[in-house]
Amino acid sequence: MFFLTLSQIVGYLISIIIILVIVQFVISLLVAFNVVSMHNHWVAAIYRAVNALLEPILRPIRRLMPDTGAIDFSPLVLIVLLNIVNIILRNLALSTF
Repeated sequence: MFFLTLSQIVGYLISIIIILVIVQFVISLLVAFNVVSMHNHWVAAIYRAVNALLEPILRPIRRLMPDTGAIDFSPLVLIVLLNIVNIILRNLALSTF
């Protein structure tokens, strides 16, 4: 029962991180296509906060990945890795029954 609860908590945290990655991606697209401006204090504050939360997680992935130019694949790699961890933890929790 403990592993199932732990798996659910970690799964919830993984979901939050994935949502933050998507928010970062959407805001960066909106800024790149001049839909919103970084001069808007709300947009800048949200973007800085999301970057501050995700940068410690994304930095090691960026160091390991080859340079692909302007496209940053580290958020995609992070989402895939987090989903793999979630699947493994869920299966371990369910196998204890």
